[in-house]
Amino acid sequence: MSTVALAVADGMLHFEVAVAYEVFGTGISGAADPWYDVSVCGSGSVRIGRFRLEADCGLDQLARADTVIVPALADVDDDPPADLVEAVRVAHDAGARVASLCTGAFVLAAAGLLNGRHATTHWAHAEALATRYPGVEVHPDVLYVDNGTVLTSAGKAAAMDLCLHLVRSDHGSAVANAVARRLVVPPHRAGGQAQFVTAPVPAKDTHPLAELMPWATRRLHQPLTVEDLARRANMSSRNLGRHFRAVTGTTPLQWLLTQRIRRAQELLETTGDSVDTIAEATGMGTATTLRRHFNRTVGVPPDAYRRTFRGHNQMLSP
Repeated sequence: MSTVALAVADGMLHFEVAVAYEVFGTGISGAADPWYDVSVCGSGSVRIGRFRLEADCGLDQLARADTVIVPALADVDDDPPADLVEAVRVAHDAGARVASLCTGAFVLAAAGLLNGRHATTHWAHAEALATRYPGVEVHPDVLYVDNGTVLTSAGKAAAMDLCLHLVRSDHGSAVANAVARRLVVPPHRAGGQAQFVTAPVPAKDTHPLAELMPWATRRLHQPLTVEDLARRANMSSRNLGRHFRAVTGTTPLQWLLTQRIRRAQELLETTGDSVDTIAEATGMGTATTLRRHFNRTVGVPPDAYRRTFRGHNQMLSP
């Protein structure tokens, strides 16, 4: 996925355009080689927010990209530009991975790429997306949705989450974390288990689990239980469950499992530790348990996952 094309048109929002360009357009020394080759594709000069942006090439060049990013539209009451919709459809048909940021989902829906798929967009426009495109299963309360070759994100900060998710998918957690450190943003916001959906957490660390979550992630090697978490949070197990549902969209045990799996991914990518050692370090207990949960959550066994990233991922200093 080395070439990334930003599909731009009049009336797009500058924040999402800038986020995508910042993530994919600026590499980190020693992180991944080669880094992405980014181009801005549009019909000449386009208005992005209050600014004029001169595109590098026409929309027809989207079909040559490995990944196409469709930033947010300011106005979703009218149909998105027909030439943009057609160019995105052609790019996907040509094999491109297509991702929308915020209301860019309306472009993907108009192109037919979301029919029969899960999707999200800014919560304020989720109902309009679902009403206009009834073939789309819209999730208004998640950060982003990954359907493989078609991805969508919610609004603003979630655009950053999706872009980092793409980097993580291409180059591994260590590289994505390095990009996040450069941008001074969270490397991965905690979420639910689904391979399609990652549930949100508040942007501010003022929710009731703000202290508990970091405490737990520092102790993933321990056999933590719901009772342990509830005791630490000084609340009942039932109350803890309600807070976890509100904050993460999932249960305390599922959240813990997700953190263990993500930690296992990092260790598989960045160390030569055996699966048995990683199972112990992530609180899974045995390699058999780790393999079962890892395969079910990630879709491949730990050994296969390690081989995928071993060739291009490397340990990065903090």
